Amino acid sequence: MEQLTDNCVRRAVELLAIDSPSGYTWLAAEHVMEAYQSMGLAPEMTRKGGVLVCLNPEAPEEDALLLEAHADTLGGMVTEISGTGRLHLTPLGGMEPNNAEGENVRIITRSGERYTGTFQMKNASVHVNGEYHSAKREYKGMEVVIDEEVESRADVEKLGIQPGDIVCFDPRTVVTPSGFIKSRFLDDKLSVAILLELAARTAEGELRPARRVWQHITVFEEVGHGGSASVPEGVCEAISVDMGCVGDGLGCDERRVSICAKDSGGPYHYETVSALIEAARRGGADYAVDVYPHYGSDVEATLRGGHDLRHGLIGPGVYASHGYERSHRKGVCNTLRLLWAYLA
Repeated sequence: MEQLTDNCVRRAVELLAIDSPSGYTWLAAEHVMEAYQSMGLAPEMTRKGGVLVCLNPEAPEEDALLLEAHADTLGGMVTEISGTGRLHLTPLGGMEPNNAEGENVRIITRSGERYTGTFQMKNASVHVNGEYHSAKREYKGMEVVIDEEVESRADVEKLGIQPGDIVCFDPRTVVTPSGFIKSRFLDDKLSVAILLELAARTAEGELRPARRVWQHITVFEEVGHGGSASVPEGVCEAISVDMGCVGDGLGCDERRVSICAKDSGGPYHYETVSALIEAARRGGADYAVDVYPHYGSDVEATLRGGHDLRHGLIGPGVYASHGYERSHRKGVCNTLRLLWAYLA
């Protein structure tokens, strides 16, 4: 599993370098498409822009399994250009302004131009702003300072920037010698990388799933409807491979795989959760079973879309979710072990 884990980390680093906030995911989707094609698989792009692929089409259609992970991330969108040439934003997904303060950003215009900037609170100099420490970090009090010589709305408009343009936050990806993986948007690009590696091992014949397996890399999970469509015929069970929560009251840490029994949407299917626990034991995975207080997943969107199937949720432990996140190689390895045992 060491080599497979190395491959997953490499795939994750490649994907994390591609900006893909919800609504601007085509570059990441193309990357995933090309990865599947290089394996000899036949992926298809869904109308929503996600990627759907069958790993073993020779297997019987009935009782198929769908694995879901999402390539879209948090981000921002320009809502207004101020009179002083600063950009006001609305979030894409749950990007918290207090987590993003001081972060470098990229602004992508409709014509494809890219500009850089920094997301700051208004009047950001501590030596000038006497209320800097007490000011609430919220979007109405924050702005993007563009790295161009602009002093007015007209100056910014001349650059081609307008409301509706996408703002991408720097992931700042670091892999430490001790095995920690630090980056924005490990949720959920780390698990996309895990699914890609499982697909590669299946294509090479190293992993032989006991039933037909589909993978759906969705692109609207962070805004709630990523997995709501594109469920192939014959799928009776769907598992979201997302991030495992790490925090007070939970058993998971960055080195384990988390199996979610219940989140804000209610309990996951009892038989599926039980089977995932058994697969973790069988595969020698270090795991935790947890209840997430504030969480929603792709597979719950699948259920809300009207699909009749069993559902589950797992993922490598990720600390500081929706902030500057951290996981570990061991969490990746344990997720691989669980999924390998579940599929074989």
